[in-house]
Amino acid sequence: MNDLAELKQYVVAHARAQNIPAAHHQGILDRIRTDEDGTPGSWVRELTLAGDRLAEEDDLLGAFQQYNLARFPYVDGEARRTALERCVTTFDRWRHSAPVPITPFTARLPDGEVRCWTTGLDSGTPRPLLVFLGGIVSIKEQWAPLLGQIAGLGMAGLVTELPGVGENTLPYDADSWTMLPRLLDAAGAPESTYVVALSFSGHLALRASLEDSRIKGVVGAGAPVRRFFTDAAWQRRVPRLTLDTLAHLTGSAPEKLSDHLAGWALDDDQLRAVTAQIGMVASRRDEIIPPEDWELLRRHVPSLRFLAHDDVHGSPRHLTETSLWTFLTLLRMRGEGGPARARLHEALRAERARLRAVADATPDRTTPDRAPLAESTA
Repeated sequence: MNDLAELKQYVVAHARAQNIPAAHHQGILDRIRTDEDGTPGSWVRELTLAGDRLAEEDDLLGAFQQYNLARFPYVDGEARRTALERCVTTFDRWRHSAPVPITPFTARLPDGEVRCWTTGLDSGTPRPLLVFLGGIVSIKEQWAPLLGQIAGLGMAGLVTELPGVGENTLPYDADSWTMLPRLLDAAGAPESTYVVALSFSGHLALRASLEDSRIKGVVGAGAPVRRFFTDAAWQRRVPRLTLDTLAHLTGSAPEKLSDHLAGWALDDDQLRAVTAQIGMVASRRDEIIPPEDWELLRRHVPSLRFLAHDDVHGSPRHLTETSLWTFLTLLRMRGEGGPARARLHEALRAERARLRAVADATPDRTTPDRAPLAESTA
Protein backbone atom coordinates (compact mmCIF):
# COMPACT_ATOMS: atom_id res chain seq x y z
CA MET A 1 0.00 0.00 0.00
CA ASN A 2 1.35 3.42 -0.97
CA ASP A 3 1.76 6.47 1.24
CA LEU A 4 -1.45 8.39 0.59
CA ALA A 5 0.04 11.84 1.17
CA GLU A 6 2.80 11.14 -1.37
CA LEU A 7 0.28 9.81 -3.89
CA LYS A 8 -1.76 13.00 -3.65
CA GLN A 9 1.36 15.17 -3.84
CA TYR A 10 2.94 13.58 -6.89
CA VAL A 11 -0.15 12.80 -8.94
CA VAL A 12 -0.94 16.52 -9.16
CA ALA A 13 2.08 17.08 -11.42
CA HIS A 14 0.89 14.26 -13.69
CA ALA A 15 -2.58 15.77 -13.78
CA ARG A 16 -1.06 19.11 -14.80
CA ALA A 17 1.01 17.39 -17.50
CA GLN A 18 -2.24 16.03 -18.97
CA ASN A 19 -3.88 19.47 -18.76
CA ILE A 20 -6.49 18.14 -16.34
CA PRO A 21 -8.06 21.17 -14.60
CA ALA A 22 -7.56 21.11 -10.83
CA ALA A 23 -11.34 21.26 -10.40
CA HIS A 24 -11.60 17.87 -12.15
CA HIS A 25 -9.44 16.02 -9.65
CA GLN A 26 -9.08 18.00 -6.43
CA GLY A 27 -12.54 17.13 -5.11
CA ILE A 28 -11.89 13.48 -5.86
CA LEU A 29 -8.54 13.54 -4.06
CA ASP A 30 -10.19 15.15 -1.05
CA ARG A 31 -12.60 12.21 -0.79
CA ILE A 32 -9.85 9.57 -0.87
CA ARG A 33 -9.10 8.13 2.60
CA THR A 34 -7.05 5.01 1.88
CA ASP A 35 -4.99 3.14 -0.71
CA GLU A 36 -6.48 -0.27 0.05
CA ASP A 37 -7.06 -2.25 -3.13
CA GLY A 38 -10.35 -0.98 -4.55
CA THR A 39 -12.26 -0.50 -1.27
CA PRO A 40 -14.82 2.34 -0.87
CA GLY A 41 -13.07 5.69 -0.43
CA SER A 42 -9.83 4.26 -1.80
CA TRP A 43 -7.48 5.81 -4.35
CA VAL A 44 -8.25 3.42 -7.18
CA ARG A 45 -11.99 3.13 -6.59
CA GLU A 46 -12.71 6.87 -6.47
CA LEU A 47 -10.60 7.73 -9.53
CA THR A 48 -11.89 4.73 -11.49
CA LEU A 49 -15.48 5.74 -10.76
CA ALA A 50 -14.65 9.24 -12.02
CA GLY A 51 -13.31 7.67 -15.23
CA ASP A 52 -16.43 5.52 -15.56
CA ARG A 53 -18.70 8.58 -15.27
CA LEU A 54 -16.75 10.43 -17.96
CA ALA A 55 -16.80 7.37 -20.24
CA GLU A 56 -20.59 7.16 -19.87
CA GLU A 57 -20.74 10.82 -20.95
CA ASP A 58 -18.56 9.92 -23.97
CA ASP A 59 -15.72 12.13 -22.70
CA LEU A 60 -13.11 9.55 -23.67
CA LEU A 61 -10.14 11.88 -23.23
CA GLY A 62 -11.19 12.75 -19.68
CA ALA A 63 -11.98 9.12 -18.93
CA PHE A 64 -8.63 7.64 -19.88
CA GLN A 65 -6.89 10.46 -18.00
CA GLN A 66 -8.77 9.54 -14.81
CA TYR A 67 -8.04 5.83 -15.29
CA ASN A 68 -4.38 6.75 -15.66
CA LEU A 69 -4.46 8.58 -12.33
CA ALA A 70 -6.23 5.57 -10.80
CA ARG A 71 -3.48 3.08 -11.80
CA PHE A 72 -0.74 5.50 -10.59
CA PRO A 73 2.07 4.82 -9.69
CA TYR A 74 2.14 1.16 -10.80
CA VAL A 75 -0.04 -1.93 -10.83
CA ASP A 76 0.09 -3.56 -7.40
CA GLY A 77 -3.24 -5.37 -7.33
CA GLU A 78 -6.41 -6.21 -9.20
CA ALA A 79 -7.96 -2.73 -8.87
CA ARG A 80 -5.01 -0.93 -10.46
CA ARG A 81 -4.75 -3.64 -13.11
CA THR A 82 -8.37 -2.99 -14.05
CA ALA A 83 -7.74 0.77 -14.12
CA LEU A 84 -4.78 0.29 -16.46
CA GLU A 85 -6.82 -1.94 -18.77
CA ARG A 86 -9.63 0.62 -18.92
CA CYS A 87 -7.11 3.38 -19.57
CA VAL A 88 -5.64 1.52 -22.55
CA THR A 89 -8.96 0.45 -24.05
CA THR A 90 -10.50 3.91 -23.59
CA PHE A 91 -7.48 5.56 -25.20
CA ASP A 92 -7.84 3.07 -28.05
CA ARG A 93 -11.38 4.34 -28.59
CA TRP A 94 -10.35 8.02 -28.26
CA ARG A 95 -7.49 7.80 -30.78
CA HIS A 96 -9.94 7.45 -33.68
CA SER A 97 -10.98 11.07 -33.09
CA ALA A 98 -7.43 12.36 -32.53
CA PRO A 99 -6.14 15.17 -34.79
CA VAL A 100 -3.60 12.83 -36.42
CA PRO A 101 -3.80 9.11 -37.23
CA ILE A 102 -2.56 7.12 -34.22
CA THR A 103 -1.64 3.50 -34.82
CA PRO A 104 -0.64 0.76 -32.35
CA PHE A 105 2.69 -0.98 -32.81
CA THR A 106 4.13 -3.88 -30.82
CA ALA A 107 7.77 -4.95 -30.83
CA ARG A 108 7.91 -8.60 -29.81
CA LEU A 109 11.37 -9.25 -28.40
CA PRO A 110 12.82 -12.43 -26.88
CA ASP A 111 12.48 -11.08 -23.33
CA GLY A 112 9.09 -9.39 -23.65
CA GLU A 113 6.86 -7.03 -25.58
CA VAL A 114 7.12 -3.26 -26.07
CA ARG A 115 3.78 -1.74 -26.98
CA CYS A 116 3.66 1.69 -28.58
CA TRP A 117 1.39 4.33 -30.08
CA THR A 118 2.71 5.79 -33.31
CA THR A 119 2.01 8.27 -36.07
CA GLY A 120 3.65 8.64 -39.48
CA LEU A 121 5.73 5.45 -39.34
CA ASP A 122 4.04 4.09 -42.46
CA SER A 123 4.05 7.39 -44.34
CA GLY A 124 5.21 7.27 -47.91
CA THR A 125 7.38 10.32 -47.21
CA PRO A 126 10.47 9.51 -45.11
CA ARG A 127 10.62 11.60 -41.96
CA PRO A 128 12.89 11.76 -38.94
CA LEU A 129 11.52 9.83 -35.99
CA LEU A 130 10.85 11.15 -32.49
CA VAL A 131 10.62 8.51 -29.75
CA PHE A 132 8.91 9.71 -26.55
CA LEU A 133 9.55 7.85 -23.29
CA GLY A 134 7.97 8.62 -19.93
CA GLY A 135 9.52 7.86 -16.54
CA ILE A 136 9.00 5.11 -13.99
CA VAL A 137 5.45 6.15 -13.08
CA SER A 138 3.97 7.35 -16.39
CA ILE A 139 2.46 5.22 -19.13
CA LYS A 140 2.36 5.72 -22.89
CA GLU A 141 -1.31 6.75 -22.90
CA GLN A 142 -0.41 9.78 -20.76
CA TRP A 143 1.93 11.12 -23.45
CA ALA A 144 0.41 9.75 -26.66
CA PRO A 145 -1.79 12.84 -27.24
CA LEU A 146 1.50 14.64 -27.96
CA LEU A 147 1.72 12.71 -31.23
CA GLY A 148 -0.24 15.53 -32.85
CA GLN A 149 2.44 18.06 -31.86
CA ILE A 150 5.17 15.69 -33.01
CA ALA A 151 3.54 15.39 -36.42
CA GLY A 152 3.35 19.19 -36.50
CA LEU A 153 7.16 19.27 -36.34
CA GLY A 154 7.32 17.22 -39.53
CA MET A 155 8.40 14.07 -37.68
CA ALA A 156 7.06 10.57 -37.29
CA GLY A 157 6.30 9.76 -33.67
CA LEU A 158 6.48 6.73 -31.39
CA VAL A 159 5.42 6.86 -27.73
CA THR A 160 6.21 3.98 -25.43
CA GLU A 161 7.19 3.05 -21.86
CA LEU A 162 10.17 2.05 -19.78
CA PRO A 163 10.63 -1.67 -19.16
CA GLY A 164 8.17 -2.87 -16.54
CA VAL A 165 5.95 0.20 -16.86
CA GLY A 166 2.38 -0.04 -18.15
CA GLU A 167 2.19 -2.74 -20.84
CA ASN A 168 5.96 -3.05 -21.35
CA THR A 169 6.85 -6.56 -20.20
CA LEU A 170 10.64 -6.29 -20.55
CA PRO A 171 12.68 -6.53 -17.33
CA TYR A 172 14.08 -3.29 -15.92
CA ASP A 173 17.76 -3.80 -15.20
CA ALA A 174 21.23 -2.48 -16.04
CA ASP A 175 20.87 -3.72 -19.63
CA SER A 176 17.49 -2.10 -20.26
CA TRP A 177 19.11 0.48 -22.53
CA THR A 178 19.21 -2.25 -25.19
CA MET A 179 15.44 -1.90 -25.50
CA LEU A 180 15.83 1.29 -27.49
CA PRO A 181 18.09 -0.03 -30.32
CA ARG A 182 15.98 -3.18 -30.57
CA LEU A 183 12.79 -1.14 -30.71
CA LEU A 184 14.26 1.05 -33.45
CA ASP A 185 15.16 -2.09 -35.40
CA ALA A 186 11.65 -3.47 -35.06
CA ALA A 187 10.06 -0.17 -36.08
CA GLY A 188 12.35 0.31 -39.08
CA ALA A 189 13.59 3.59 -37.65
CA PRO A 190 15.37 6.03 -39.96
CA GLU A 191 18.98 7.09 -39.54
CA SER A 192 17.80 10.37 -38.01
CA THR A 193 16.04 9.47 -34.75
CA TYR A 194 15.57 11.69 -31.72
CA VAL A 195 14.42 10.78 -28.23
CA VAL A 196 12.51 12.77 -25.61
CA ALA A 197 13.13 10.88 -22.39
CA LEU A 198 11.70 11.95 -19.04
CA SER A 199 13.29 11.23 -15.67
CA PHE A 200 14.74 7.69 -15.49
CA SER A 201 14.20 7.10 -19.21
CA GLY A 202 16.76 9.88 -19.79
CA HIS A 203 19.39 7.60 -18.28
CA LEU A 204 18.32 4.78 -20.59
CA ALA A 205 18.41 7.04 -23.67
CA LEU A 206 21.84 8.49 -22.83
CA ARG A 207 23.26 4.98 -22.46
CA ALA A 208 21.61 3.79 -25.69
CA SER A 209 22.96 6.78 -27.64
CA LEU A 210 26.49 5.53 -26.97
CA GLU A 211 25.75 2.37 -28.95
CA ASP A 212 23.28 3.44 -31.65
CA SER A 213 24.33 6.06 -34.19
CA ARG A 214 20.74 6.47 -35.37
CA ILE A 215 20.05 8.45 -32.18
CA LYS A 216 21.06 11.95 -33.24
CA GLY A 217 19.66 13.78 -30.24
CA VAL A 218 18.22 13.22 -26.75
CA VAL A 219 16.19 15.75 -24.78
CA GLY A 220 15.71 14.69 -21.16
CA ALA A 221 14.34 16.08 -17.93
CA GLY A 222 15.45 15.09 -14.45
CA ALA A 223 17.64 12.19 -15.54
CA PRO A 224 19.76 10.25 -13.03
CA VAL A 225 23.37 9.87 -14.15
CA ARG A 226 25.63 8.60 -11.39
CA ARG A 227 25.25 9.76 -7.80
CA PHE A 228 21.61 8.71 -7.63
CA PHE A 229 22.67 5.14 -8.34
CA THR A 230 25.77 5.03 -6.13
CA ASP A 231 24.97 7.15 -3.06
CA ALA A 232 22.98 5.12 -0.53
CA ALA A 233 22.72 8.12 1.78
CA TRP A 234 21.08 10.20 -0.97
CA GLN A 235 18.69 7.35 -1.79
CA ARG A 236 17.50 7.30 1.82
CA ARG A 237 16.29 10.89 1.31
CA VAL A 238 14.30 10.05 -1.81
CA PRO A 239 10.49 9.82 -1.48
CA ARG A 240 9.21 6.39 -0.61
CA LEU A 241 6.99 6.33 -3.71
CA THR A 242 10.05 6.54 -5.97
CA LEU A 243 11.97 3.85 -4.13
CA ASP A 244 8.98 1.52 -3.92
CA THR A 245 8.35 1.95 -7.65
CA LEU A 246 11.98 1.22 -8.50
CA ALA A 247 11.95 -1.83 -6.24
CA HIS A 248 8.77 -3.06 -7.95
CA LEU A 249 10.12 -2.50 -11.48
CA THR A 250 13.52 -4.07 -10.80
CA GLY A 251 12.23 -6.93 -8.66
CA SER A 252 14.53 -5.89 -5.84
CA ALA A 253 13.72 -5.72 -2.15
CA PRO A 254 13.62 -2.03 -1.10
CA GLU A 255 16.38 -2.56 1.46
CA LYS A 256 18.64 -4.03 -1.26
CA LEU A 257 17.85 -1.46 -3.93
CA SER A 258 21.06 0.52 -3.41
CA ASP A 259 23.28 -2.49 -4.14
CA HIS A 260 21.09 -3.42 -7.10
CA LEU A 261 21.41 0.01 -8.75
CA ALA A 262 25.11 0.69 -8.14
CA GLY A 263 26.22 -0.71 -11.48
CA TRP A 264 23.88 1.52 -13.48
CA ALA A 265 26.02 4.67 -13.08
CA LEU A 266 27.53 6.35 -16.16
CA ASP A 267 31.23 7.13 -15.82
CA ASP A 268 33.20 10.12 -17.11
CA ASP A 269 34.49 8.28 -20.17
CA GLN A 270 30.97 7.30 -21.21
CA LEU A 271 29.70 10.86 -20.83
CA ARG A 272 32.61 12.26 -22.84
CA ALA A 273 31.92 9.66 -25.54
CA VAL A 274 28.36 10.88 -26.15
CA THR A 275 28.19 12.11 -29.75
CA ALA A 276 24.44 12.66 -29.94
CA GLN A 277 23.24 16.18 -29.25
CA ILE A 278 21.88 16.39 -25.70
CA GLY A 279 19.34 18.72 -24.14
CA MET A 280 18.62 18.44 -20.44
CA VAL A 281 16.15 20.08 -18.08
CA ALA A 282 17.10 20.10 -14.41
CA SER A 283 15.27 21.14 -11.24
CA ARG A 284 17.36 22.92 -8.63
CA ARG A 285 15.16 21.64 -5.78
CA ASP A 286 14.91 18.11 -7.13
CA GLU A 287 14.18 15.75 -4.26
CA ILE A 288 14.96 12.68 -6.39
CA ILE A 289 17.91 13.51 -8.67
CA PRO A 290 21.00 14.96 -6.94
CA PRO A 291 22.45 18.18 -8.42
CA GLU A 292 25.79 16.47 -8.97
CA ASP A 293 24.17 14.37 -11.71
CA TRP A 294 23.30 17.28 -13.98
CA GLU A 295 26.60 18.96 -13.13
CA LEU A 296 28.32 15.87 -14.53
CA LEU A 297 26.49 16.40 -17.81
CA ARG A 298 27.50 20.06 -17.89
CA ARG A 299 31.12 19.13 -17.23
CA HIS A 300 31.53 16.23 -19.65
CA VAL A 301 28.95 16.36 -22.49
CA PRO A 302 30.23 18.87 -25.05
CA SER A 303 26.98 19.18 -27.03
CA LEU A 304 24.79 19.89 -23.99
CA ARG A 305 21.96 22.39 -24.15
CA PHE A 306 20.84 23.02 -20.58
CA LEU A 307 17.78 24.49 -18.87
CA ALA A 308 17.44 24.79 -15.09
CA HIS A 309 14.30 25.63 -13.14
CA ASP A 310 14.13 26.54 -9.47
CA ASP A 311 11.57 23.83 -8.83
CA VAL A 312 11.10 20.28 -7.57
CA HIS A 313 11.38 17.05 -9.59
CA GLY A 314 9.61 17.33 -12.92
CA SER A 315 9.40 21.13 -12.51
CA PRO A 316 5.59 21.11 -12.22
CA ARG A 317 5.46 24.93 -12.07
CA HIS A 318 7.24 25.15 -15.41
CA LEU A 319 5.55 22.47 -17.53
CA THR A 320 4.60 24.77 -20.38
CA GLU A 321 8.06 26.34 -20.54
CA THR A 322 9.71 22.92 -20.48
CA SER A 323 7.45 21.59 -23.25
CA LEU A 324 8.11 24.59 -25.50
CA TRP A 325 11.86 24.45 -24.83
CA THR A 326 11.89 20.71 -25.56
CA PHE A 327 10.26 21.02 -28.98
CA LEU A 328 12.31 24.11 -29.84
CA THR A 329 15.50 22.26 -28.87
CA LEU A 330 14.51 19.37 -31.16
CA LEU A 331 14.16 21.75 -34.09
CA ARG A 332 17.52 23.32 -33.29
CA MET A 333 19.14 19.89 -33.11
CA ARG A 334 17.75 19.16 -36.58
CA GLY A 335 18.89 22.53 -37.93
CA GLU A 336 15.29 23.40 -38.76
CA GLY A 337 14.25 27.03 -39.08
CA GLY A 338 11.12 28.51 -40.59
CA PRO A 339 7.71 29.41 -39.17
CA ALA A 340 7.42 26.47 -36.75
CA ARG A 341 10.64 27.39 -34.98
CA ALA A 342 9.68 31.07 -34.93
CA ARG A 343 6.30 30.26 -33.37
CA LEU A 344 7.88 28.10 -30.67
CA HIS A 345 10.48 30.75 -29.91
CA GLU A 346 7.80 33.44 -29.53
CA ALA A 347 5.62 31.18 -27.38
CA LEU A 348 8.60 30.40 -25.14
CA ARG A 349 9.42 34.10 -24.79
CA ALA A 350 5.80 34.84 -23.84
CA GLU A 351 5.66 32.01 -21.30
CA ARG A 352 8.86 33.19 -19.63
CA ALA A 353 7.45 36.71 -19.46
CA ARG A 354 4.29 35.33 -17.84
CA LEU A 355 6.29 33.39 -15.26
CA ARG A 356 8.32 36.48 -14.41
CA ALA A 357 5.12 38.46 -13.94
CA VAL A 358 3.76 35.76 -11.63
CA ALA A 359 7.03 35.76 -9.72
CA ASP A 360 7.00 39.54 -9.35
CA ALA A 361 3.49 39.35 -7.92
CA THR A 362 4.43 36.66 -5.38
CA PRO A 363 5.21 38.13 -1.93
CA ASP A 364 7.07 35.00 -0.78
CA ARG A 365 10.44 35.28 -2.47
CA THR A 366 11.37 31.72 -1.44
CA THR A 367 8.88 30.09 -3.81
CA PRO A 368 10.34 28.32 -6.86
CA ASP A 369 9.09 30.96 -9.29
CA ARG A 370 11.12 33.67 -7.54
CA ALA A 371 14.58 32.52 -8.55
CA PRO A 372 16.16 33.05 -12.01
CA LEU A 373 14.08 30.98 -14.37
CA ALA A 374 16.72 29.33 -16.47
CA GLU A 375 20.25 28.87 -17.59
CA SER A 376 19.97 27.83 -21.18
CA THR A 377 22.15 27.41 -24.21
CA ALA A 378 19.08 27.15 -26.43
